[in-house]
Amino acid sequence: MPIFVIHEHQARNLHWDLRLESGGKLKSWALPKQPPRTKNVKRLAIQVEDHLLSYANFEGDIEEGYGKGRVRIWDKGSYTFESKTPKKFVFTLQGKMLKGKYCLIKADFEDDVKKNNWLFFKMA
Repeated sequence: MPIFVIHEHQARNLHWDLRLESGGKLKSWALPKQPPRTKNVKRLAIQVEDHLLSYANFEGDIEEGYGKGRVRIWDKGSYTFESKTPKKFVFTLQGKMLKGKYCLIKADFEDDVKKNNWLFFKMA
């Protein structure tokens, strides 16, 4: 089963990085607020560049450049896709902190110039 990991990243601003294993890489989204553990709490998830699969186990300090700061694993486990389209992913997480059915939906905000904003929330 594919893995997921959520890194707590104290860079310029504290945020969480959601990463889903897909195609030998980690698809990644930055969440400005802590991932939701209760149903229907929506979080902004900004899609960022893919990371190498080996990054799933990284904890430590990034010393310089973009993302400089402390990184620790906040949650990790496996997941299964229930459905997947280019604009909507529905999946079940089996982690220590996050368990249950979650969704990532592409947010087509009118002012979303970069087109990389998504909403992340727990469904059940």
